[in-house]
Amino acid sequence: MDPQTLAAYDLDAAAFAKDWLGQPSPIDLQEIVERFFVRGGNSADIGCGCGREVAWLHANGFSAVGFDASEGLLSEARRRYPSLKFAQAELPELTGVGTYDNVLCETVIMHLDHKQIAASVRRLLDIVKPSGILYLSWRVTEGADERDAQGRLYAAFDPAEVLAELKGTTVLLDEEALSASSGKKIHRMVVKKAGLEIRE
Repeated sequence: MDPQTLAAYDLDAAAFAKDWLGQPSPIDLQEIVERFFVRGGNSADIGCGCGREVAWLHANGFSAVGFDASEGLLSEARRRYPSLKFAQAELPELTGVGTYDNVLCETVIMHLDHKQIAASVRRLLDIVKPSGILYLSWRVTEGADERDAQGRLYAAFDPAEVLAELKGTTVLLDEEALSASSGKKIHRMVVKKAGLEIRE
């Protein structure tokens, strides 16, 4: 992850967590998960932040673990949801992360240096089991890369760069929309990974 962005999340983790939890419920994300995720499958939230989505997944029948690059945000998640599982992992490596039927990566990859985005998308697909589902979204930044008042990077890139790394998958959803939670424009994709071939 972009070092300045990671430092911002570590420095103000409690404030970011309070802000996210104070936003409207992400009903659009929840509807997509209900529609596409594998029921009864194990799930990973990559870039889980304060754990809001991990808690919702658990409450709605999706066994889940949360991963984040920020130890500050992980501390907030563990404090709020002590019965749930959270661990440190950073894109693009995701060292120590296993494979899952469902992988959620909500508004994370725009915080990466541009040259890390393709490798991160490939790695996210790596951790999806055959016939599993990847939900991937990012905040849309027009034109050039930007940083907000806290120093967080918002990379500008063409969605075609992401799609190019998802060859061999079935695209189930590909759209731009306003997030029901943040009110920001996001691009989101849901893809299904190819299943294992059974040879006679």
